[in-house]
Amino acid sequence: MSEAARSLLQRWGASFRKGTDFDSWGQLVEAIDEYQILARHLQKEAQSQHNNSEFTEDQKKTIAKIATCLELRSAALQSTQSQDEFKLEDLKKLEPILKNILTYNKEFPFDVQPVPLRKILAPGEEEHLEFEEDDEEGGAGAGSPDSLPARVPGTLLPRLPSEPGMTLLTINIEKIGLKDAGQCIDPYITVSVKDLNGIDLTPVQDTPVALRKEDTYVHFNVDIEIQKHVEKLTKGAAIFFEFKHYKPKKRFTSTKCFAFMEMDEIKPGAIVIELYKKPTDFKRKKLQLLTKKPLYLHLHQTLHKE
Repeated sequence: MSEAARSLLQRWGASFRKGTDFDSWGQLVEAIDEYQILARHLQKEAQSQHNNSEFTEDQKKTIAKIATCLELRSAALQSTQSQDEFKLEDLKKLEPILKNILTYNKEFPFDVQPVPLRKILAPGEEEHLEFEEDDEEGGAGAGSPDSLPARVPGTLLPRLPSEPGMTLLTINIEKIGLKDAGQCIDPYITVSVKDLNGIDLTPVQDTPVALRKEDTYVHFNVDIEIQKHVEKLTKGAAIFFEFKHYKPKKRFTSTKCFAFMEMDEIKPGAIVIELYKKPTDFKRKKLQLLTKKPLYLHLHQTLHKE
């Protein structure tokens, strides 16, 4: 085993134990954070090129499946449903597999699949990698189309079934205003609904890549069906919109800015909301406007009530 592989496995093992310890102690927010960060590190390794990895392709498939299980446990901790959850005792069965990944040759104990290939960074990691956001404005769109990864289709979900007396929300993302809109490559928006602690209340959805770029606008014109009845959203919840684009120089997808809409802003019709600097602050405690210019995220809301 190389020194690099040994170091990776030690860090992953420590993070895994930290997450399961938090989980067993009932510190769910900390457990979810630990699981999600480790999952993204494992996904990154699983998606790395052969020359840059310490692991074989089969080992990387197992690593990717462990990442999927971490995501499943994280989702279970955030779910109000008790059935079909991925349990802590199930997750703990994976610790020896991760520890002995270089010699593990049995069938994976759970029927799960790796997440679709995609450059994924741990929260805050991209901020350590890039300091020259504005410096790139002159050439961000110069990459050859042949060198870009396949476009990731959206992960939009259908509208929930209606319930008597309950309200469903459809948000049409019309466009976003950015000073360098024309230079954003493969832009899309990730939509999530979070509580005050930044915990997901619904599945996260990605829009397809934008329809077109025009002057200082990126146009989407796509409907998002919020996956919870409005009346069931917890007090203080907010709907987040993270604008992401591909950076060919660094070969990963980066969050450029974000916006959010709070519960008192849910009402039929058009709304424009302000854009904030990354990293995305799901707890809404340290917000910095992206620009002083009149550039916003343009939305249109439709409420459906039986």
